Amino acid sequence: MARKFDTRYPSIDDLRSRAQKKIPKFAFEYLDGGCNEDVNLLRNTSELRDVQLRPNYLKAHNGSSLKTKLFGIEYDAPFGIAPVGLQGLMWPNSPEILAKAAFEHNIPFILSTVTTTSIERASELTEGKAWFQLYHPTEDRLRDDIINRAAAAECPVLVILCDVPTFGFRPRDIRNGLAMPPKMSLNNILQVLGKPNWALETLKHGQPNFETLIPYMPKGLDLKQLGKFMDQTFSGRLNEEKIKPIRDMWKGKLVLKGVASEYDAEEAIGLGIDGIIVSNHGGRQLDAGQSTIKPLATIAEKYGDQIEVMMDSGIRSGPDVARAMASGAKFTFMGRSFMYGVSALGKKGGNHTISLLKTELQQVMEQLCCENTKDFPNHLIK
Repeated sequence: MARKFDTRYPSIDDLRSRAQKKIPKFAFEYLDGGCNEDVNLLRNTSELRDVQLRPNYLKAHNGSSLKTKLFGIEYDAPFGIAPVGLQGLMWPNSPEILAKAAFEHNIPFILSTVTTTSIERASELTEGKAWFQLYHPTEDRLRDDIINRAAAAECPVLVILCDVPTFGFRPRDIRNGLAMPPKMSLNNILQVLGKPNWALETLKHGQPNFETLIPYMPKGLDLKQLGKFMDQTFSGRLNEEKIKPIRDMWKGKLVLKGVASEYDAEEAIGLGIDGIIVSNHGGRQLDAGQSTIKPLATIAEKYGDQIEVMMDSGIRSGPDVARAMASGAKFTFMGRSFMYGVSALGKKGGNHTISLLKTELQQVMEQLCCENTKDFPNHLIK
């Protein structure tokens, strides 16, 4: 669905600047920051933008189409909305805003286990088209129940996460009380009072909660007990023993997110996984790691004919999507870009951001003389 975007905010950087002014500092820093010294956060974007593309100006051109097939489904653009935890903390009701916008624009929306709407609600808003990302539970009973709920909600794709064997060390979040267990300090309360629109919207929609996990959480947990519950309930490290029963249970497409090496890509293929998302969790887990564009190119070249290779982390714009796809990604995902949009523009933010990204990407394709998204690699300057 082609829509116009708000011309006052014609870039993701404009949305980021407005978001920073509209939401409390602790919420913005949770969204915006990486881990440790933010080295990999910055490397993600800077090294992706070293990728250069070659235009063909005198070649006959019959127009460019953003439509892209993935797992047998034709989407209207080659990008989707990545899973983000605690979305309602950054802007109230934001996962629902984004799920609706994704459905209207026919792009994928991935719901995180630890965001602030439920599997069932996301499915309702997208007519069963939302993907679901599973944080691996420590108990098989809990794992099976969540997977069965995703199946009952008709989620077409289950995403399992492999890059969170430990929580990232994030100094901003620790200072702001957003580590586990979280706390609300006097400083944070003063920040809330300074953002009345955010405070009123939060009051309207209620305190954000892990909606998918409510059936499994003891009632009346305080913040410290919530942190302990999360630590005891989820074990982030995946291996063959944990993945095999999920593959056996899940009849839809299964995607492994967080792949950053050829070894993990090869293991995924051996386990019968349908797709991988080359990702470093937006630079939020391993500050000493590579940017995502570096392993993507190698993995896509070596394994792209055996498994669907996708990418997230560091992608912020239409030109960035083009760079990633020219480097071998079949599809791309973004998290921060969409959250900047919703934090900046509220309920209009999802449609605005998708429309903006589509417009940017269309312009790049027309400039390159690239008719279909599968042709991006033909324009890569190696």
